[in-house]
Amino acid sequence: MKAVVMAGGEGTRLRPMTASMPKPLLPVANRPIMEHVLRLLKRHGLTETVVTVQFLASLVKNYFGDGEELGMDLTYAHEEKPLGTAGSVKNAEEALKDEPFLVISGDALTDINLTELIEFHRERGAMVTVCLTRVPNPLEFGITIVDEEGRVERFLEKPTWGQVFSDTVNTGIYVMEPEVFQYVEPGVSVDWSGDVFPRLMKEGKPIYGYVADGYWEDVGTHESYVKAQADVLEGKVDVEIDGFEISPGVWIAEGAEVHPDAKLRGPLYVGDYAKIEAGAEVREHTVIGSNVVVKSDAFLHRAVVHDNVYIGPQTNLRGCVVGKNTDVMRAARIEDGAVIGDECLVGEESIVQGNVRVYPFKTVEAGAFVNTSVIWESRGQAQLFGARGVSGILNVEITPELAVRLASAYATTLKKGSSVTTARDHSRGARALKRAVISALQASAIDVRDLENVPLPVARQQTARGSAGGVMIRTTPGVPDSVDIMFFDERGADLSMARQRKLDRVYARQEYRRAFPGEIGDLRFPSSVFDAYTGSVLRAVDTTGIAESGLKVVVDAANGSAGLVLPSLLGRLGVDSLTINPGLDEGRPTETPEARRAGLVRLGEIVASAGAAFGVRFDPVGERLALVDERGRIIEDQRALLVMLDLIAAERRSGRVALPVTTTRIAEQVAAYHGTQVEWTTTSAHDLTSAAHKEGAVFGADGRGGFIIPEFSSVFDATAAFARLVGLVARTQLSLSQIDARIPRAHVLRRDIATPWAVKGLVMRSVVEAAGDRQVDTTDGVRVVEPDGRWVLVLPDPAEAVTHLWAEGPDDTAAQELLDTWSEVVDGAGR
Repeated sequence: MKAVVMAGGEGTRLRPMTASMPKPLLPVANRPIMEHVLRLLKRHGLTETVVTVQFLASLVKNYFGDGEELGMDLTYAHEEKPLGTAGSVKNAEEALKDEPFLVISGDALTDINLTELIEFHRERGAMVTVCLTRVPNPLEFGITIVDEEGRVERFLEKPTWGQVFSDTVNTGIYVMEPEVFQYVEPGVSVDWSGDVFPRLMKEGKPIYGYVADGYWEDVGTHESYVKAQADVLEGKVDVEIDGFEISPGVWIAEGAEVHPDAKLRGPLYVGDYAKIEAGAEVREHTVIGSNVVVKSDAFLHRAVVHDNVYIGPQTNLRGCVVGKNTDVMRAARIEDGAVIGDECLVGEESIVQGNVRVYPFKTVEAGAFVNTSVIWESRGQAQLFGARGVSGILNVEITPELAVRLASAYATTLKKGSSVTTARDHSRGARALKRAVISALQASAIDVRDLENVPLPVARQQTARGSAGGVMIRTTPGVPDSVDIMFFDERGADLSMARQRKLDRVYARQEYRRAFPGEIGDLRFPSSVFDAYTGSVLRAVDTTGIAESGLKVVVDAANGSAGLVLPSLLGRLGVDSLTINPGLDEGRPTETPEARRAGLVRLGEIVASAGAAFGVRFDPVGERLALVDERGRIIEDQRALLVMLDLIAAERRSGRVALPVTTTRIAEQVAAYHGTQVEWTTTSAHDLTSAAHKEGAVFGADGRGGFIIPEFSSVFDATAAFARLVGLVARTQLSLSQIDARIPRAHVLRRDIATPWAVKGLVMRSVVEAAGDRQVDTTDGVRVVEPDGRWVLVLPDPAEAVTHLWAEGPDDTAAQELLDTWSEVVDGAGR
């Protein structure tokens, strides 16, 4: 006997899940509903099957093909327009006209004994046998009454409660004789229960009803979809589950990785090659699809997560459905009954309330509170560039495909035949992405100078030596699973806002330039890069007095790329040095704030015990520098800025210093005391480096370990800053603790407040209005200066739904009071 699987329905009640996927392909226990149906048919010997398709038909055909993988023979009957339950089977008449056949829905989950159904049909000599089951709520189904012999007496499609006269409903499973086709008009919409069966009964044809005992669930609503998952996990339905039951009710598929410190409480299912990290908690009736990543401290209970989803740390998912290729970011919360469509982004700390529907390709902003469905709004990233270039989670937000598109867009902004310098840190992720970037650049008629693994300042300096621009790929500082793709201009500095917007436009329009075969770019690997860089540093930076001073310093390379440059530099600098952690550690391309702090503490212990003048610690890409004084005490980053400023200003006695507006105003006092001036800039790295590039600039810093030595370069460079510091200390013959002690204490506090994108403008207007007659500085954000000199800076983040606040006062108490006052203004406007 042949079978017909009805797979043409749109499943409108299941949207947004079915907005981009036909209902039969919705996964139950990580396997499409229709696959469960086909496996049931095969168990009962029905291997020759016709599949009727209409809505998103190609997806069904592509997934199941000819059925060979299932050991079946599948053919397809395509409806050009919806033909109804009977009309779609009539459309497949040519394949079914010679013998009885079975009709079954491709989107209902069941384990009904089809062999017994077929035997009943044959025993009764029926033209049609309707498979029936008993349900507690028959409103959504067709009610059927049968007599003692099983002969159908009455049908009623989808009744009201006033019309309910039985709990025996039609499952949509039929066994039919080919004569039934005589009662179905071709090419028009015809239904079995509403059109054909009443006519057959009127003519006295033998229609029987078989009341089945097995499981049957019409997966027609979100509630029934979630229930079906739970029923499979509870063993209420006899279907095959792909995987291993490692403990009662806990199913783990092939290749899945579950950390021993993750908490699993079954019944639950973890799909193939999924990863659950330490501290994550997965509770009852949760189904996790293939290639899903569940980060630490995430909580999932009765959640259905489709394939290739990223579940960020500290997220909370309860009774919800999350579509494939969706990213749920840190601390987001999705409540009971909510459904997130395919390829959505749920931002950090956002809340999606119960029963909300978010349709495919939408973005829920960070910090947003969503209590109505998101249907028509288009997905759009407010800005491609963040503070560190284009950043995101590796292979979630930043993929090789995205890297190719970005590099193609960047190349399109340059002239054909231009040269671009590429570089990376020592992580595997950066290496893989850089290869994609190089291919895209060459295919866009750009010559590439690849430096491979070098410190970030070396990449910038080499870019400035004749390239039209540069690309550096590194692990995001402090975030091991994220990467930054950084784009440079011709002087090795970050792109200006104008050039970022130009690149953003090309990327958004996908208007990429392609080279003709003879225009494909060249790829070269420059030699002696480190020696050339070191020589340039020593020629530009004043190192007089170092050899005579007898200084001893401890240098911590932090197992980063700075260790590639230090041997050449230290050997020619003439300073007595002890280098620790010089080797590259591919498994640690960045460090968390806690690891950085622990490293500085260890460095301080070594400095104190060795009797060194001071110690320095490079960041993993050699861009930033941290200081420890001769007593082993850590000099905090903002304090290190003031120490370097004091040393340089005291030696120069003139010139300008470039600092961001977030810096303590003590810096103004230090600069003025030594006859130099401060040029305040925005917090943008480009604006800061541009100010340091101007004539008369003697120093620049960002207060986060980034130092600019203008006589060598106008970008952050830890190696040049170290060489400059050694020379200054050698010539002043003062210890770092003595220099620090003569600088007044600063009291600057910071706070971040979640602010939805839609109200950021309102927040800033409210701040200006609240400032009243106070002095207001709008260099970057809004800085409000009190009459007594205290100040607060309110600055919206350019890449995240956050507003940053800084406040400075004569002591921490005064700064805290000011911060609290203006936090209320920001909070009040953002509500």
